[in-house]
Amino acid sequence: MKYILLIFTLLSAVSLSAQTKSDYEELTDTKPHDGEQVWSKLPETPQISWGSVYTRYAKNNVPTLTPAKTFKTNAWRGERVNVQAVIWSKTALRDLRITADNLVKGTAVISADNISPSFVRYVMTDELNKDGKGACGHRADKSQWDSSMVADLLYKPELKDVKACTAQPLWLTVKIPPDAMPGVYKGAVTVKGTGFKDLRLMLEVKVSEHVLPSAEEWAFHLDLWQNPYSVARYYDVPLWSDAHFEAMRPVMKRLADAGQKVITATIMHKPWNGQTEDYFSSMVAKIKRPDGSWQYDYTVFDRWVEFMMSVGINRQINCYTLIPWALKFDYYDLATNSIQFIESKPGDAEYAAYWGAFLKDFAQHLRSKGWFDRTTIAMDERGLDAMREAIKVIRNADPAYKISLAGSYHEEIEADLYDYCIGFGNNYPPEIKSARLKAHKISTYYTCCAEPRPNTFTFSPLAEATWLGWHAAAGNYDGYLRWAYNSWTSDPLRDTRFRTWAAGDCYLVYPEYSSMRMELLTEGIQDYEKIRILRSKLSPTRLKALEAAVNLFKSDNINSHDAAKNVEAARKILNAL
Repeated sequence: MKYILLIFTLLSAVSLSAQTKSDYEELTDTKPHDGEQVWSKLPETPQISWGSVYTRYAKNNVPTLTPAKTFKTNAWRGERVNVQAVIWSKTALRDLRITADNLVKGTAVISADNISPSFVRYVMTDELNKDGKGACGHRADKSQWDSSMVADLLYKPELKDVKACTAQPLWLTVKIPPDAMPGVYKGAVTVKGTGFKDLRLMLEVKVSEHVLPSAEEWAFHLDLWQNPYSVARYYDVPLWSDAHFEAMRPVMKRLADAGQKVITATIMHKPWNGQTEDYFSSMVAKIKRPDGSWQYDYTVFDRWVEFMMSVGINRQINCYTLIPWALKFDYYDLATNSIQFIESKPGDAEYAAYWGAFLKDFAQHLRSKGWFDRTTIAMDERGLDAMREAIKVIRNADPAYKISLAGSYHEEIEADLYDYCIGFGNNYPPEIKSARLKAHKISTYYTCCAEPRPNTFTFSPLAEATWLGWHAAAGNYDGYLRWAYNSWTSDPLRDTRFRTWAAGDCYLVYPEYSSMRMELLTEGIQDYEKIRILRSKLSPTRLKALEAAVNLFKSDNINSHDAAKNVEAARKILNAL
């Protein structure tokens, strides 16, 4: 066991550095903003109004809002909805706190415990590439990119101070109990602080008779890749220790609550060649004995999978990868007492021997754990020839293995792929999609740094996060994949920029906190589920109205239509059905 622990220590080492986890200072926005002469025209008392969840209100500008004290929204029973308000003042505000009353409809009550308030905080972002056609490529010199502070992080302190001449957005997430009585519920939201009278807003939620199932029952196949290594580094805890798993629990529970279906597991060292701040290493130790035979240790893999299942993510285990970006494969050599690498490519005899031996043993282990049927051997953006050779090795090891690929559409290997995810803007041939559905195979789409729109960069229009779920419904996809749920940057609470790709590309949630992007992505997934349910219930006339709304989210509409207007128009139709 000593050498096995040594392997994980050497191959899975992470850079650990303590960070401030409580209150912190945001970075300075150097962009032009409203000066004191603009702010001085405001009344002496703080101003407050409801706003739109699709707007990132600027921190140092007076909001262009006509004060609205009542906000009306709609929800299904079991649904989670978000609302945003803004408070702004020319004088500093101290000890701000947000409280919410029960939502009441006659004698029926939705407890205030179901309302989660947050202060919206600001992070540094940048922009698309200069040609506006995407956001891929190295960004080592941040001065070459237009950077600014934007609202995104949802912060939950007991109290918060706000500087003078500042707008402070407030975010509330309301969970409607599945057994709530249908009807219109009303309640107050109050902002309290030192030195001013309480500021009060009214919230009305019209609760439908429809019921949205719990997240674990959603059909939407959500696949956001998790990075356990970034959690260890950020919280300065030993990798795979009890403290590490404890730190990961709230992060991964938030993902489960969004309907995540897939556990991201790595079966080799640096499957993506260390592209993130914290590279991925192998969760399986491969040991070569002096006689040339192999031994495998699944301790970390098992613990990771069991942990993820304990938070509610248990539908699928995607194991990366047989075709990494750099074709080097790790093992611990007992003959030399050292870590070695095999350099070989798909199609080579050495490649087939290395992976064939492992996959045979891995299949036996997965069956002993009861996980074989929910496991895939997964590849990411690999070419047709390499995929064909890898598939041969997998099938020779065990013909029953499931295989997944996120990448280009290849008709030649489509039948071999249980979980197939193609890039945004591409479509499965209708007859192929129908056959995959009948065979209970998964067919999804993904976005990455290549798409200028729709996307979830920290500078992307917020409605595009919700747009993604509607697009899945419009394109007849089973769900959506994105490569990074929590591959945090070096200073994730303050600076979402990275040395490669646009700001926000690496993560959708922050350490300890959710984001506006994540909450609105979840709203789009809920909409997908509502559409799926209604499609089986509506009359032909009402179904036609629903499909007209869904058709607003075809691929080519994202560049010719305003995402927020489309989402709001489609929601209006959806809520009326």
